[in-house]
Amino acid sequence: MASTKLQTDVSKFMSYVLRHAPHEAGLALDLEGWVPFSDLKKAILNRFDVTEADILEVIESNSKKRFTLLDDRIRAAQGHSVTVDLALNSAAPPSKRFHGTSLESWSAIQSSGLKKMQRHHVHLSPDVETAKIVATRRKGDYVILEIDAARMHSEGHSFFVSDNGVWLTDHVPSQYLSPLAGPAS
Repeated sequence: MASTKLQTDVSKFMSYVLRHAPHEAGLALDLEGWVPFSDLKKAILNRFDVTEADILEVIESNSKKRFTLLDDRIRAAQGHSVTVDLALNSAAPPSKRFHGTSLESWSAIQSSGLKKMQRHHVHLSPDVETAKIVATRRKGDYVILEIDAARMHSEGHSFFVSDNGVWLTDHVPSQYLSPLAGPAS
């Protein structure tokens, strides 16, 4: 691929159309979020000066493994704001999960917990380092939250694992949260 910027632009375009606005690329996701790879490839080639090999490199080299390519179908692993059913099975989570958020959001989270907002699920990181990467992308100061996932699960909350290993849940009530790192800790 010609440049890192071009690779980033293609990856952002793919994330956008596969998670939020398939119609803007002339795509139609099926009920589980899949679209024919050939359709996505056509949409990308109409916008960017890249090859099919470049597109496959974007998919394979994505550090977050945002995309799942299976046979001639592709989908975003998670993070959709459009209606899809990723057909994920409920799973018992590891003891602790983490979430990075803005300090500005912390007071609201303390009272109402972590909410999925416009997404299908709350996304949980496997470790503090990953949560910190997420948090630093937000504006201003941040806080890293530790989630007592084992206790949540034992008290009836469901967890799911996306294709790329991100743990998901519908809501994290505040009693399962503890600030770990950042200005609020």
